[in-house]
Amino acid sequence: MIWKIKTFEELTVPELYAMIKARIDVFVVEQDCPYPDLDGYDQKAVHLWAEQDGEVLAYCRIFDKGIKYSETSIGRVLTTEKGRGKNLGKQLIRYAVETIENRFRTSEVRISAQDYLLRFYSGFGFEDTGKKYLEDNIPHTEMFRK
Repeated sequence: MIWKIKTFEELTVPELYAMIKARIDVFVVEQDCPYPDLDGYDQKAVHLWAEQDGEVLAYCRIFDKGIKYSETSIGRVLTTEKGRGKNLGKQLIRYAVETIENRFRTSEVRISAQDYLLRFYSGFGFEDTGKKYLEDNIPHTEMFRK
């Protein structure tokens, strides 16, 4: 298994396909949530993922300040069925936070977390902002890390 981090322009076609397939498999199929995955933000993101034999096991998008929020942010966080049970989610968030600190020179990160993951994210210093909402019919909470 290898970890990769690339801007949109650096992605190969097979990497982009594997990324989108993982997102659809997890968010659309597993979570039964039809939503517009191709939202125009992939081009502005730094993509971080773990892959094995060309298949994505864990993935997220990272954004600089001013793209999704006034602070940096992490989104589309997932671990595929094949990647679960290997602590890849924890590695992914740790690498994402390190990437933000090194590339964007800040530790402030805002995320939109599915409610069942609040405890998971709090382990990385994210705090519940109290802003709760439904996103694609799934309960979410905005969280912030200083």
